[in-house]
Amino acid sequence: MSKLWQKNNKVEGVVEKFTIGNDQAMDQYLAAYDVLGSIAHTTMLSEVGLLTAAELDQLKKALIEIYRSIEAGQFKLEPGVEDIHSQVEILLTAQLGDIGKKIHSARSRNDQVLVDIKLFLRAELIQLSASVQDLFTLLQAKSELHKNDLLPGYTHLQLAMPSSFGLWLGAYAESLVDDMTLLQSAYTIVNKNPLGSAAGYGSSFPINRTRTTELLGFETLNYNVVYAQMGRGKAERITAMALANLADTLSKLSMDACLFMNQNFGFIHFPENLTTGSSIMPHKKNPDVFELIRSYCNRIKALPNEIMMMTTNLPSGYHRDLQLLKEHLFPAFGQLRNCIEMASLMIENMEVKKDLLADPKYQYLFSVEEVNKLVNAGMPFRDAYQKIGKDIEAGQFSYTTDIKHTHEGSIGNLCTSQIAAQMKSVQAKMATEKVQHCLDQLLK
Repeated sequence: MSKLWQKNNKVEGVVEKFTIGNDQAMDQYLAAYDVLGSIAHTTMLSEVGLLTAAELDQLKKALIEIYRSIEAGQFKLEPGVEDIHSQVEILLTAQLGDIGKKIHSARSRNDQVLVDIKLFLRAELIQLSASVQDLFTLLQAKSELHKNDLLPGYTHLQLAMPSSFGLWLGAYAESLVDDMTLLQSAYTIVNKNPLGSAAGYGSSFPINRTRTTELLGFETLNYNVVYAQMGRGKAERITAMALANLADTLSKLSMDACLFMNQNFGFIHFPENLTTGSSIMPHKKNPDVFELIRSYCNRIKALPNEIMMMTTNLPSGYHRDLQLLKEHLFPAFGQLRNCIEMASLMIENMEVKKDLLADPKYQYLFSVEEVNKLVNAGMPFRDAYQKIGKDIEAGQFSYTTDIKHTHEGSIGNLCTSQIAAQMKSVQAKMATEKVQHCLDQLLK
């Protein structure tokens, strides 16, 4: 394999195979972003006098052609080419000769891969936030639809107090607000430009890093060039934590659905075409979708720890260890979006059992309600608690299923609009329209 950085010594084949590993496959995720970074970089090089206007014109046209081929799914790394950065430069040199060799001035593969990853993570976070918003809207709609349908509430998996399907679904909607807050925080950290830090120590060329920041739609710079390199691993870890928190919400929702679908619960029902059967038990309707969501998401929850361990005790500067961070993180975005889509499909088609709590086996869910009635009538709480406890032990407990909860966030007051306002506020901080506008301008 020939390398742009190679001088005279040939690298041993087994060393080459080991060090490259799975990086070529991972570079397919970064291809479009590498081209965007090169367009911004060459534009800036022209503006500071390191490329002529004519050279920039030829380079930009050729880079946009490569970008379009990537978007059309027609681009791949050729056999023997080490990485995406080399492939782009080789294509440009083959088409433009010496002009193509000029694009690497004032940058290193270190800051190329840094900016590629930042652009990739930013784009994926934008896509993921849109998927989260869709699921959030669905959960809120279903929460309002079923706000009067009561559901047993549990602590320690024992009957506790009355809940409702509206309260249950609304809880997961609000959980997504906090998940979105972490996604937005990761987005803020990712949305900083490292390009121009070169190998991590800057450059003697008179480059304009503020200009590439503007061209690529970044909010600001990673100013210190050493920190720009130190941010490799940190940005991935913070992003992975945001993904893990979202995955945790989906995993818990999936576990609830598996329990509630169980015949011993019998709270929810799904159409047969959304469940699977057994090879020998004709009665089975298995919640395979939720089980797989649970497992995918639990695997994603391990990502922050994996990245933390891979970056443990690394000093400042670039290290090849960082190459491996991509292998599980990059595919996780698509897996998580797929889980959200499947969870949405199931929730959209979920049927709930009406009048669940009319069954006498749920009578003790209402013990606290009866205690509170006595307290409202003037009895001290501890005395009311003792009385209802003795009634239960004596088999004399009586109750009604009439629930009148009015405080914020309760069965009778879900605060759906207030939670929606929180989500809207978080989403607004991502300013994704600015990013798209800048990239559209870059590709003109």
